[in-house]
Amino acid sequence: MSEIILPSRDGVCLSRRRFVQGLAAGGSLLGLGVAPTLSRAEQARLRTGPEVIKAAHFDLTYSPTKVNFTGKEKIATAINGSVPAPVLRWKEGETVTLRVNNQLADDTSIHWHGIILPPDQDGVPGISFGGIKPGESFTYRFPITQAGTYWYHSHSGFQEQTGAYGAIVIDPIEPEPFSYDRDYVVMLSDWSDEDPNNIFAKLKKMSHYYNFRERTVGEAMAEIKEQGWGGFRANRNMWDEMRMSDRDISDVTGYTYTFLMNGVTPAEGWMGLFKRGEKVRLRFVNAAAMTFFDVRIPGLKMTVVATDGQNIEPVSVDEFRIGVAETYDVIVEPKADMAYSVFAQAIDRSGYARGTLTPDPSLIAEVPPMDEAPILTHGDMGMDMSMMDHSGHNMAGMDHSKMGGMDHSQHNMGSMDHSQHNMGAMDHSQHNMAGMDHSGHNMAPSRRNKMPMGSGPAGFGSNRPIVHADTEYGPHIDMRADGAQYRLDDPGVGLRGNGRRVLTYADIFNLNPTHDPREPGREIDLHLTGNMARYMWSMNGVKFADAEPLNLKYGERVRINLVNDTMMNHPIHLHGMWSDLETGDPDRIPRKHTITVQPGARISYLVSADAKGSWAYHCHLIYHMAGMFRKVTVS
Repeated sequence: MSEIILPSRDGVCLSRRRFVQGLAAGGSLLGLGVAPTLSRAEQARLRTGPEVIKAAHFDLTYSPTKVNFTGKEKIATAINGSVPAPVLRWKEGETVTLRVNNQLADDTSIHWHGIILPPDQDGVPGISFGGIKPGESFTYRFPITQAGTYWYHSHSGFQEQTGAYGAIVIDPIEPEPFSYDRDYVVMLSDWSDEDPNNIFAKLKKMSHYYNFRERTVGEAMAEIKEQGWGGFRANRNMWDEMRMSDRDISDVTGYTYTFLMNGVTPAEGWMGLFKRGEKVRLRFVNAAAMTFFDVRIPGLKMTVVATDGQNIEPVSVDEFRIGVAETYDVIVEPKADMAYSVFAQAIDRSGYARGTLTPDPSLIAEVPPMDEAPILTHGDMGMDMSMMDHSGHNMAGMDHSKMGGMDHSQHNMGSMDHSQHNMGAMDHSQHNMAGMDHSGHNMAPSRRNKMPMGSGPAGFGSNRPIVHADTEYGPHIDMRADGAQYRLDDPGVGLRGNGRRVLTYADIFNLNPTHDPREPGREIDLHLTGNMARYMWSMNGVKFADAEPLNLKYGERVRINLVNDTMMNHPIHLHGMWSDLETGDPDRIPRKHTITVQPGARISYLVSADAKGSWAYHCHLIYHMAGMFRKVTVS
């Protein structure tokens, strides 16, 4: 494979293959620096991941630590000298005491992501406590009332981007409903040699700074051949007039990121051992700052048994997409004495993290090729495709001022020739269209067909019409999804029709009965909003600095309806309480702490306001968080 040389926007030529795959000499294996004279056995030992701490009382210390992932020595925000931080292994029912020491020059904190605990232990400066000053310590103490796979990270500045994250494994009191012989954490993350403040500044000046996936002449010629000149020009005019790109998948890409698996670059590759016939549990954690990963193990089916720490009805898949801050537990059972590649490609296909499951440290799995870079469709823009005459794939009868449900009133569409808007090349089979027969979708458990999504009762989501507040109009908003649909059975851009069985939210059902079967007493509509060109993010068109808290009444059951008015996936995290995702069965509503909302889509979940106090509620993409954030108060 020849190396592809890309020009840097800073004027320096970089080898994408060398940079993304971490092939620079002297790269670190665990972010701690590994001498080239180590034996194969010693290197294999180091490639198995960070240390595990099994204790109810211990210290965690923040310190600036030198790392080298790319051939350049940089300073990371390490915890106990490690990137990632140590894996914490707790036991359900015990009380943990953790003293966090700050040896950094700045304030710090630790948020225990997905752990149900008192608000003053949640670790969010400005919401639940004042932070940990340089040279000082803070003692966390809280009971463990749950089991499963979770993680922890700094909630101060951009420290999470620079290495302050680690996994949590909580062993249950009762026996688990599935068996396994080996147990590994697989933590995915994204590392950049750039200062995150500089990354953010570049995005504010040029939101597509890190995106080199623009259209080529060859692609244009292929589209003209397929659609004809009129269809091609009309389609391109639409994107151009909206000042949007159908290649805008990730804000920050492999141009600056090196993708890590358990702190190991793709050049070295993480390693997990097994014996043929064993069942291996893999606890996937997405600790990335900005990257969604698509995970598969070629040659092995994965049985998904838990999401966000909660057991679900097992479902067998070839692949799953893991949003930032989500966790998925899978069980695999290798039948052969061979090595298998654990392959996690970034959603925009600009790079990947990888590891090897192997019976022998000398056997390394071949890395599969990445899929083609995905392209956004009109459905990903929240267009209501029911307004279109699909029989002829034309735009007859369509209100062009709304562009099929997407309100582009802020854009000048005057130059568009809608008479040529030929949609012939568009694959509508992947869209969730009004009036569409969903029985043909990938919706294996038949009970999901009791009612369509959006029918109103608990478990099925809201059927309220989409209404945009006055605050969603103005130069700070460049898109509104009037036709946003429930697309829980849609695997998402880049995964549709790839020939593999891909997990979707529609496949997820709680293994146990719904914890709180009450109907919601009220509904709260929140729109995920922004202006991509100006890199401004908000909820309902209001950034966090100008927003009032969301007030919940203690004990109430409330439905939150999220509408994504942007072309980006947003992982939304509510602290302190579970988000009960409505997937179509009131009896088995799954519980999650982080819920991804696809571009131009809507989603609903139920919340039991059972935790008094103030809590953070935000998009978990670190460069979106400053604006797409709310304070939630339960009283």
